Amino acid sequence: MPVPSHVAASETGDALLLTPGPLTTSRTVKQAMVHDWGSRDAAFIRINRMVMDRIVEIAGGVGTHVTVPMQGSGTFAVEAMITSFVPRAGKLLLLVNGAYGQRAIRIAKTAGRAVAVLETPEDTPPDLARLDAMLAGDAAITHVFAVHCETTSGILNPIREIADIVAKRGRRLLVDSMSAFGALEIDASAVRYDALAASSNKCLEGVPGLGFVVCREEALAACAGNATTLVLDLHDQHEGFRKNGQWRFTPPIHVIVALGRAIEEHRAEGGVAGRGGRYRENGRVLIEGMRALGFRTLLPDALQAPIIVTFHMPTDPNFAFQRFYDGLKDRGYVIYPGKLTVADSFRMGCIGRLYPADMRGALTAVREVLDELGVAVGSPAMAAE
Repeated sequence: MPVPSHVAASETGDALLLTPGPLTTSRTVKQAMVHDWGSRDAAFIRINRMVMDRIVEIAGGVGTHVTVPMQGSGTFAVEAMITSFVPRAGKLLLLVNGAYGQRAIRIAKTAGRAVAVLETPEDTPPDLARLDAMLAGDAAITHVFAVHCETTSGILNPIREIADIVAKRGRRLLVDSMSAFGALEIDASAVRYDALAASSNKCLEGVPGLGFVVCREEALAACAGNATTLVLDLHDQHEGFRKNGQWRFTPPIHVIVALGRAIEEHRAEGGVAGRGGRYRENGRVLIEGMRALGFRTLLPDALQAPIIVTFHMPTDPNFAFQRFYDGLKDRGYVIYPGKLTVADSFRMGCIGRLYPADMRGALTAVREVLDELGVAVGSPAMAAE
């Protein structure tokens, strides 16, 4: 194999992760994990409290909301949110346009909750008129679940408009903001929700292992007895913190300390506006460059979140995704396969400790690999769809 002319690496020599998470993290976030703390030690309790307080600040919920962290991946937080907030006699309407909405259906059904589903294709936002009609026509629906940015496609769903309809109909909103929180605005003072789930290893640029739910405190207080599992009971978890500041069960200490460092770096970058601005520029460079190479994006610009971008597979018979993937990895860039039913595709992320120069490097690598494969992607004019 020819030696690549351009090989990228992170601050620690690892490949750059152009994925929806886990992500490339800073050297200082990694270094935060080299020490040990006792889970009952006052120093760790202070760090944990800082993390919880700062997350509420990022959410715009100071005075009205609290953070309830949960060991595990983001899905643990989503399951804790659904099973803690939706009463056993409640009914959950799920807005679905991708794999993470489908996963929420499985969570709700596994927990024995009644469900209704409003599904649209993976490249199509929820039908807001239909949402309003379903809420008007079914008094049994108590809660609505929506995904902020559905990473199956990279689509940005209209969360504020959804929240307005749910509030108008007197129902309660649960949000999966896993891939958006910390980079895309969702201010709790303007978007009314009972709970919002996210995690440490997305736009906050921490490491995997911690989910959390930002809860409207008044709504959380009414959740006692709803949970179907002990470990995922957000009400009980919050009560433990409220009483003594400690976790009920062994916390992922190193992950939390690393998140504390990541949150400090998030603030230094300018918070949501600063982090989101860098990601938007990453996305612009990536999309414009890939289109110039002849690739077509799945989504129009109006629906595209600056988180992860889905591209149609080239139709050239010389193109083989695994060889394309391997060629990019050899050059220091890890991308993601597609997860769609509507199109044969692959995905490239814009988030993590990446900058526009990294995206330009990735584009150089894409061009090299295409040349190596003998692929002519197509006319750049085709890419403007």
